[in-house]
Amino acid sequence: MVAKLQAETFNGNRVSQGSVFKNIEYIEYATQKNGIVEVSKIDFPLVVVLTQDCDLAQDPTYKKENEIQVINDDKRLFSVLVAPLYNAEHVYEGKHLSNLRLDMQKINSDRKKVLKNNQTPRYHYIEFPNEFGIVPQIIDFKHYFSISLFTLENIKSTNLKCHISKLFREDISHRFASYLSRIALPD
Repeated sequence: MVAKLQAETFNGNRVSQGSVFKNIEYIEYATQKNGIVEVSKIDFPLVVVLTQDCDLAQDPTYKKENEIQVINDDKRLFSVLVAPLYNAEHVYEGKHLSNLRLDMQKINSDRKKVLKNNQTPRYHYIEFPNEFGIVPQIIDFKHYFSISLFTLENIKSTNLKCHISKLFREDISHRFASYLSRIALPD
């Protein structure tokens, strides 16, 4: 049985590991030819912040007024790692990236149960409490990207949906790290 995720309304202080944002643009590329700039972007309905919370908390952006003045920018983050959240039903059908004209692998009924129990290393299944109005989602750890902390801070008041509680965000973090550290075996 899948346990429902605990989510919290955001406390408003800062971007945190486990923050869920809506309507995030990812700049795929930008090129210039004959004075014309072409920008390709991908719009993601939902993303989750994967960057460790200790790194986010130490960024000078969040220095409190009563703290000692920051002497250098040693703790400054250039960007934050995030991963898209995909509608679980769309993932099962292989249609979660159809707007990009990508046909993904379908997940059959046997594999759905394994995926829902988070036993498939590439994916992480999440169910949000009803009050957040978010259908079950799946993180595909292969689809992570970075976004500037400055951007997330600027859209926090309008685009932040909720915050995944500490226990569940640590589980996501460990699974993401494990997926990234896998060792490819020869064919």
